Amino acid sequence: MPSMRTLLKLLLTVVLFAASAAQAEIVVEIVGGGANRHAIAVTPFKDETSRVREPLTPVIRNDLNLSGAFRIVDAVSVANVPYEPADVRYPLWQSAGAQSVAFGKVEPAADGQVKISFRLMDVAQKKQLTGGEFTVSPDRARQVAHTIADMIYEAITGQKGIFNTRIVYVLKAGRDYLLQVADIDGERAQTILRSKEPIISPSWSPDGRRLAYVSFESKKPVVWVQDLATGSRRAVANFKGSNSAPAWSPDGSRLAVVLTTTGNSQVYVVSAAGGSPRRVSYSDGIDTEPAFTPDGSQLYFVSDRTGGPQIYRSDVNGGPAQRVTWEGGYNVSPRVSPDGKTLTWIRREGGSFKVMMKDLATGDTRQLSENGYNERPSFAPNGRMVLYASQSGGKSVLYAANVDGGSRMKLAVINGDVQDPSWGPFNNP
Repeated sequence: MPSMRTLLKLLLTVVLFAASAAQAEIVVEIVGGGANRHAIAVTPFKDETSRVREPLTPVIRNDLNLSGAFRIVDAVSVANVPYEPADVRYPLWQSAGAQSVAFGKVEPAADGQVKISFRLMDVAQKKQLTGGEFTVSPDRARQVAHTIADMIYEAITGQKGIFNTRIVYVLKAGRDYLLQVADIDGERAQTILRSKEPIISPSWSPDGRRLAYVSFESKKPVVWVQDLATGSRRAVANFKGSNSAPAWSPDGSRLAVVLTTTGNSQVYVVSAAGGSPRRVSYSDGIDTEPAFTPDGSQLYFVSDRTGGPQIYRSDVNGGPAQRVTWEGGYNVSPRVSPDGKTLTWIRREGGSFKVMMKDLATGDTRQLSENGYNERPSFAPNGRMVLYASQSGGKSVLYAANVDGGSRMKLAVINGDVQDPSWGPFNNP
């Protein structure tokens, strides 16, 4: 079993997965019977292939499929393709097994723009559940499709959708390391930073406008904060020794970081604008991988102070640390859900690194991933899914799992060797 020092070394060097994933392919694995999934038909939008750069219907279907909460009903066998509520022939859709049907159209608007309208109708009650109109430039159709999927998701589940949020990850392309931001389905990827030296541990600011990450471009690990709109950046932790594992405070004013200024790795808090660090953890071991609670009052982190790496919690202002994980000899990478009620992390058992989740009130624990090699879990901003990096068939992939353990989605969307994924907040610009 690797020591905690080996863990830290892994955090401070780049561990790359072996192969590449195909782009724009989403595979949903239903772990249970899938009986609770909502059956929905999404019919082709009128004139979507001729008026916008990318058709909306495939994007909406993929989004809903990705959530694990929907079963897409094949609409090909139903002759009726509605564009208005009055067009819906409910008996046909009921016979096809659809509980709801979504449809829409794309029409020309002033100044070269298009008007995209959609409706979601309940088949049994024959009434509209949600709908909307959007006037945009044709190249923004994909963003509108994500918004429509969000509206459908919320209308059916009562929870806020996450399809207009983004993910960040590190991509190895030849000899270069690329810090990239993309839609959650891997599309519209943008390179934020390219370097010949490793980049690790990207972390979103709460407002979605900045990224903190660790770069080795100066031949040592330094924590940077970069503005996504302007590209400007600042080294906020460049102290003697190693600077690593940045994690944002909920108000975006501070970062928890791991420094070796005293010799061994310990957790500190520093202003997001830079400045003098304040020490939070005190041990003779290695303390690393901090994560704030949603109210900003506490930090979860990993420590080997009692032997193998375990997860602890302490007040952000210091004080004694409380051990959180007791089962297993190797527990790392803690992340807290947006509501503060659950914890996800990686547990090693035998030769497998498993994504785990724990109800912090009851202590109930479940495994979200398959056995194998999995790393870096992070919650979706609505708390309903967990993103993590994994291997499948010898390939590097990203997975998303529902927190109820009912389904896992393989996001075969990134071309190249990927690591360190992180799910962004709701308010991504």
